[in-house]
Amino acid sequence: MSEADVATKAPESDAQETVIPGDTPAQSGPTMGEHCTSDRPTPAGLSSKGELRKLGGVDVYLAKPDSYPTNPSKLLLLLSSGTGIKSTNNQIQADKFANEGFVVVMPDLFDGNPAPNSSVPEAEAEGTSLLDKFKLKAVEIAKSFMIDEWLARHTEEKVMPILEKVIDACRGEFADAVGNGGGIYAVGYCFGGRYVLLLASERTQVQTGWGGTQKPTDEEAGEGANATKKGPYIKAGALAHATLVSPDDFHGLKVPVSLVCVESDPMFPDEVRETGENIMSKINLEHEVQVYPGVPHGFAVIGDYNDANIKDAQVTAFEQMLRWLKEH
Repeated sequence: MSEADVATKAPESDAQETVIPGDTPAQSGPTMGEHCTSDRPTPAGLSSKGELRKLGGVDVYLAKPDSYPTNPSKLLLLLSSGTGIKSTNNQIQADKFANEGFVVVMPDLFDGNPAPNSSVPEAEAEGTSLLDKFKLKAVEIAKSFMIDEWLARHTEEKVMPILEKVIDACRGEFADAVGNGGGIYAVGYCFGGRYVLLLASERTQVQTGWGGTQKPTDEEAGEGANATKKGPYIKAGALAHATLVSPDDFHGLKVPVSLVCVESDPMFPDEVRETGENIMSKINLEHEVQVYPGVPHGFAVIGDYNDANIKDAQVTAFEQMLRWLKEH
């Protein structure tokens, strides 16, 4: 049993905490659930310390070590879940990496339009009549459609240009940190996890749907002949409970990646993960994959849980990602 398995093993009763009303049930395709679109309560006594500002014309949350720029630092992109850069929990997550010596840039991947909350609060559902509960369920279904519409507005074609602008700006304003690290590092959670894979790849620029499926090139229009390759943009990456990932996203990977995964995660199905592992092994890519049982999707992001096993898993996942960055 791996260290992650030991650290996160939870009894069957813990599964009750992982089921949150509104979290997408059995998936027929890639999408996002409650854990990707709303935050857990912020742990008591924690608050963010960085700043919201513009970088390369893009809104970002910036967190820096207290000793920067006197002491050398490295540049880290943090790619968030659908809750975006104004989420206190996401900001605290960035601060944690800054405390470890990274200049952390968390870009607004959604151009000021974070994901709509996908669930009805439990308090609203308790103590209501059967008819009222039916109405609340209808509201949840409507919100699910809202998330799909939101995803359709935030495709790879929209997000990658945002990241390219931020990366170019980082190479200018934080050239010392980029140079000290020998490149740019990246971590990603939920929605942002897939984009760590894309930044770690050399890829032909083709249109894709929001689920990551590549659209065929138009040979008559000459798209195939004019296609250009880009990337990789980063030196190494780590991602936790990614969403919207397809097997195609593992092709073209060129830099070391570490994956924090949730056992039996409908947002990142086992078959996709296993296919990805096979692809990475076949191309001799340096990688690691740790599967955490008994934890909910989204567990690695700062947030308060009652269950000690989930709290321990948060610590272990952060240590896994941090170690990977420091070793590379």
